[in-house]
Amino acid sequence: MGYELVIFDNDGVLVDSEPVANTILSEYLTELGHPTTYEESLRDYMGSAVHRVHDLVQERTGQRLPADFERVLNERLFAAFARDLRPVPGVADVLGELSATGMPYCVASSSSHERIRVGHRAAGMDEWFEEEWIFSAEEVGKGKPAPDLFLHAADMMGVHPSRCVVVEDSPLGVEAARAAGMDVLGFTSMVPAERLAGATACFGEMKELSALLGLGG
Repeated sequence: MGYELVIFDNDGVLVDSEPVANTILSEYLTELGHPTTYEESLRDYMGSAVHRVHDLVQERTGQRLPADFERVLNERLFAAFARDLRPVPGVADVLGELSATGMPYCVASSSSHERIRVGHRAAGMDEWFEEEWIFSAEEVGKGKPAPDLFLHAADMMGVHPSRCVVVEDSPLGVEAARAAGMDVLGFTSMVPAERLAGATACFGEMKELSALLGLGG
């Protein structure tokens, strides 16, 4: 396949944070008077930056979320991460193979730098990522499904978009990767393959990823 850079999404791909995060988000929105189920949170917000939550709530209700919404949300998330967060099963093995073969990789996430780092520390993943390999939607202003974040990551890592492959688990992320002109491998642990229909290929367990990346795993 000849890829020169593997770009990982973070939540749900590196750290198993989606169940925790969407439970807390749906409960907090409901508490604020915007009834949201866990399933609706996954459908509407999985893979997106926090500004999408603000935008959709205002679009649907005409009301703004509180000014301290993100601060309170993060307080609850970080406490839950410290208790419950784990790496996605098998992903450390893939990162080990990439490191052993010298294949460059990075993370490009809709989450803030703070949330990425807190999650990595809680899940024991921080050893795998140098600071300069971490990219957040904070840096580009537009989150997924816009391609800006993935294009920024490729530019900073010095690789042409056509030589990059993205590992994603959300429809918004798949859409963003395709818009960036990149191949994308859809991880179906949380979302069925039919919702990741734009992916180059889909896989259900991390042990399958090595072969898709051409690592011989």
